[in-house]
Amino acid sequence: MKSISVPVTAVTKKRLSVAFLLADNFTLSAFANFVDVLRLAADEADRSRPIHCEWTVLSETMNPVRSSCGVKVQPDTRLRNAGNYDYIVLVGGLIQEQSGLSSESMAFLKAAADQKKPLVGLCTGVFLLYEAGLLEGYRCCVSWFHHDDFVERFESVRPVSDQIFVVDRDRLTCSGGHGAAHLAAWLVEKHIGRTAATKSLSIMIINEAMTGENPQPGYQTNLIAKEPLVKKALLRIRQNIESPETIAKMAENLGVTRRKLERAFTADIGISPSKAALRIRLDAAKRMLEETEKTTTQIAISTGFCDASHFINAFKAEIGTTPSDYRHSNV
Repeated sequence: MKSISVPVTAVTKKRLSVAFLLADNFTLSAFANFVDVLRLAADEADRSRPIHCEWTVLSETMNPVRSSCGVKVQPDTRLRNAGNYDYIVLVGGLIQEQSGLSSESMAFLKAAADQKKPLVGLCTGVFLLYEAGLLEGYRCCVSWFHHDDFVERFESVRPVSDQIFVVDRDRLTCSGGHGAAHLAAWLVEKHIGRTAATKSLSIMIINEAMTGENPQPGYQTNLIAKEPLVKKALLRIRQNIESPETIAKMAENLGVTRRKLERAFTADIGISPSKAALRIRLDAAKRMLEETEKTTTQIAISTGFCDASHFINAFKAEIGTTPSDYRHSNV
């Protein structure tokens, strides 16, 4: 009987291959935004076949990993079976004393770095990369929300907190949120093409791709503190911008007297806590006037003023012009 030879179909290498490591209590939105861009770029329409790129979630134990919102993700590849990936993406989560990664996962990251494998830190993944010694000599991106936490933990480092992501050689770091989608789109454009990147973002109802230099949405300020107490107070102000605490309540929550807090502010940054809080709120208002179409009343509410009249008076007293005139001169 004549044998029949069956042609062997060669396995085509994907143009982009990504592996994920998820820290305990990882940020689900950062992971989902990043992986969804890959999914949509990998195939035609919304069919989700991994044709042009592929992705996998690595784990030492294969136990489900819990996100900070409680949703769990089931890994699909053991660390010992890890393949050769173009990028390894570390997704961070809640800032805590423990690293959030196993010693085996850390060893895997360090081995990948030794092999010059590009490493990506999403959201607070940058904290873990820095703790592992994998960001020495690199610029890194941190969310404005966690800037003070990062500086407090790593005193000699000044992270980038006014961009959505930073690419420095073989280290890519991202502020998280929708910035993860833009970083993923940047990789898709690099390896697959602009059409695929644009398509992914369009399906996700994101208007256009942003470069790393695009500013982070949020409430940045030029107030830079050195005193730990003042750093913590400034962070509380930024985190509660829509519902400001009284200075007395802030001092109570920080475990100090109001007088001690006021002395610390004056000695460290030269202004009172109330003045600093007003500056931060007005900086946020200026940004909204420049970048959004929100009404004066909407901006007043978003920045913790009781009504539009109060906001307009405070804005004019500090900035020297009305919100309306400021917007017209900055569009």
